[in-house]
Amino acid sequence: MSGFVFFLILMALAVTAVILGLGIFSLAKGGAFARKNSNKLMRYRVMAQGVAIALMMLFLWLARSGG
Repeated sequence: MSGFVFFLILMALAVTAVILGLGIFSLAKGGAFARKNSNKLMRYRVMAQGVAIALMMLFLWLARSGG
């Protein structure tokens, strides 16, 4: 079970990194796309980080309880 959760952590971290990269690219490019999507990308990144942290906490709990 903890191996599956570890895989989910890696996926959540990858999603967070992709969203962060899109947000940085958007801000660097500027223009209409940045005005339209910067705030939305930031919210998605924060949600993805929250999921990653929750999965890390679940992984630690499973590792401690022997799961």
